[in-house]
Amino acid sequence: MSILDAIIQGIIQGATEFLPVSSSGHLSISQHIFGIELPGILFDIMLHLGTLIAVIFVYRGLVWRLIKEFFALCKDIVHRQFKWSEMSQDRRLLMMLFIGLLPLFLLFLPIPGTGMKVKDFSEQLASDQGIVIEGLALLATSVLLFLGISANKRMRREKVAVNREGKRMASKGRRKIHTVDAIVIGLTQCLAAVFPGLSRSGSTLSVGLLRGINQQTALDYSFVLGIPSIAAAALVSLKDLGTAGEKIGAAPLIVGMLTATIVGFLAIKLLKWIVTTDKLELFAYYTLVAGGVITILGIIEHAMGQNLFTGRPM
Repeated sequence: MSILDAIIQGIIQGATEFLPVSSSGHLSISQHIFGIELPGILFDIMLHLGTLIAVIFVYRGLVWRLIKEFFALCKDIVHRQFKWSEMSQDRRLLMMLFIGLLPLFLLFLPIPGTGMKVKDFSEQLASDQGIVIEGLALLATSVLLFLGISANKRMRREKVAVNREGKRMASKGRRKIHTVDAIVIGLTQCLAAVFPGLSRSGSTLSVGLLRGINQQTALDYSFVLGIPSIAAAALVSLKDLGTAGEKIGAAPLIVGMLTATIVGFLAIKLLKWIVTTDKLELFAYYTLVAGGVITILGIIEHAMGQNLFTGRPM
């Protein structure tokens, strides 16, 4: 892998990990188009670590509060002082994160009659030679985004809130994450982990909006929920590293990770601005168009039996 390839992959990973367009789908599509074949998964792990650094840096204040709250929670449990009804805002968020992460264990369930686990099936989908799955998953992301945006607009029209001054104004949604919200969002994140092209941030944000949660609250929860998810995915994959590092080279690994970190930081800031200014529909239309084009190209490739971009047989 060249330095240029590493930079391209880092840009794609950094931008699409947090923007609601699917990093796994775009990486798979870009590797298909440019004919990039990665030996093992070390480079993919390094890119994910880069985006992990970015989101931890942006949310460093909240992350540090949650870490302290975790130890305080452990202390209260040991001393039998924990009370669900008396949780602080940070402790409640911490508990909702725990609940939201539980569905990820479904990835380790065996699929009857196949000898595979759910996560093995997701890896199989990601490593196939075609791009039809990625295209269909992008279309699914678009549908979820449109549904979430529509639900948020409907809530603003139909529900009215009263501010501190007693004035009536359009409701912006709930700022509190409930247990059911955490479970549903967690299940959605698990589904996004299975299908390359189904955006994790886009689908979890959309489900949050469908549940009536405030846009900024749903976005922040989705980002923070992604921290342990990305870290866990990297740790689980460490056993499959092999000698991939020697085949790729140290320079591309470092450059790719740094690029993903920088672009990831900018992408988070961009998405927070887009959500604040109600321009989320841009991504809904993008994934609709991109998903349609990729699906059609994928079908044509299967019919022809070769990659349209590299000329390699399928």
